[in-house]
Amino acid sequence: MEKKNVIKEKSFEFAVEIVYLYKVLVEKKEFVLSRQLLRSGTSIGANVREAEQAESKADFIHKLAISLKEANETEYWLDLLYETKFINEMEFHTIKAKNIEILKLLISIINTSKSK
Repeated sequence: MEKKNVIKEKSFEFAVEIVYLYKVLVEKKEFVLSRQLLRSGTSIGANVREAEQAESKADFIHKLAISLKEANETEYWLDLLYETKFINEMEFHTIKAKNIEILKLLISIINTSKSK
């Protein structure tokens, strides 16, 4: 039985939600911030996938550190979209909670990998 990869699953699901949010923002004629959000929000999972094929432990940590940076950037764009009223409070809190969960998972995985 294949071991469940929680960060891989959650980051992919999050990317899907970011794509849907992007589509909604484009319908609202918001093109600049939404594009930044799309780039950073989908990059989290892409770098997690890259980490799966890391050439070394250092490469693995580096790829996940990039995911962590992208998750931090995504949080910034979400905050900005909320403060500028492009997303409502419910949308904001729902997606931000998922982003924070991913941030915590990445921090935990990176710290555990560094300590081994």
